[in-house]
Amino acid sequence: MTDTRMRGALEAVLMVVDAPVPAAHLAAALEAPVADVTAVLEAMRDEYADPDAPRGFELREVDGGWRIYSSRLFADVVGRFVVDGQSARLSQAALETLAVVAYRQPVTRGQVSQIRGVNVDGVMRTLAARGLVTEVGETGGAVLFGTSTEFLERMGLSSLDDLPPLAPYLPDLADIDGEGA
Repeated sequence: MTDTRMRGALEAVLMVVDAPVPAAHLAAALEAPVADVTAVLEAMRDEYADPDAPRGFELREVDGGWRIYSSRLFADVVGRFVVDGQSARLSQAALETLAVVAYRQPVTRGQVSQIRGVNVDGVMRTLAARGLVTEVGETGGAVLFGTSTEFLERMGLSSLDDLPPLAPYLPDLADIDGEGA
């Protein structure tokens, strides 16, 4: 498959996906080597990001997968067009709970409740229903939660490593669980 044909096929697939797709999955669909697909994806990303020829979309790698997004350069215009008063914003409680999960994951509901000082059961259900947090395991019979790929996408992050440094301001989980000195 030529690079031009591969590029067209990748653009077609990436226009219809609703979540980031790993290069290996794209390579399997195109019946092409992963290294070749990755090289074309990276070239497309760089071309779309050319500041001398701004486009209304960009190609981003998020959580190990690739997806086309509207350009951050035009976020204000897209926001006015799509949202314009129709958005259901997160409450302050939901934002605080989401921050605790993001910085302390994996974390149980009980640990989040202890950090926030209030019951977070309803807020956690809301965040899970919106696809921002997800169950990532279990410890001692309690469900562990972490942020989802949807969270990364909405925050414009490639990975959790891109979160701003806030964790030092949160208490250690060992202190909250009563295990700290």
